[in-house]
Amino acid sequence: MPNDKEIKQRILEEAHRSPYTIHPGSTKMYQTLRQYYWWSGMKRNVAEFVSRCLVCQQVKTEHQRPTALLQHLAVPEWKWERIAMDFVLGLPRSSKGFDSIWVVIDRLTKSAHFLPVKKTCPIHRLVKLYVDKIVRLYRVPASIVSDRDPRFTSQFWEAL
Repeated sequence: MPNDKEIKQRILEEAHRSPYTIHPGSTKMYQTLRQYYWWSGMKRNVAEFVSRCLVCQQVKTEHQRPTALLQHLAVPEWKWERIAMDFVLGLPRSSKGFDSIWVVIDRLTKSAHFLPVKKTCPIHRLVKLYVDKIVRLYRVPASIVSDRDPRFTSQFWEAL
């Protein structure tokens, strides 16, 4: 195959948009093309061409096991018995040095406390802040739901 970008591009376009192939993936397209053509770096060119195809990106199939159905959380019976918490990160630094907000939400009433914190705040400081601002008003909850990794929640419970 001559080293001509226009010819290679045209071959790739025809192989990819043919009415008989209908947007094959890079592996299928490479296997089909290599029967008739060869050039240095052809596999990489095919993969790059397919990765830039908008239609292929929009209809890409998942190659993972389907996830399990979501488990519903039980509705709490008392205020502040079961809470949820999360952090809003990436905020501009305040005059006191805070760059994040810790959101603690009652899952029954949806009332929330917004506590300013630093992104690097250690667990023991978060626990002290939690006791001062939340436990003082509402007692220790029966459960905490957080999308942080389980290590955060377990370390938080241990420190509490």
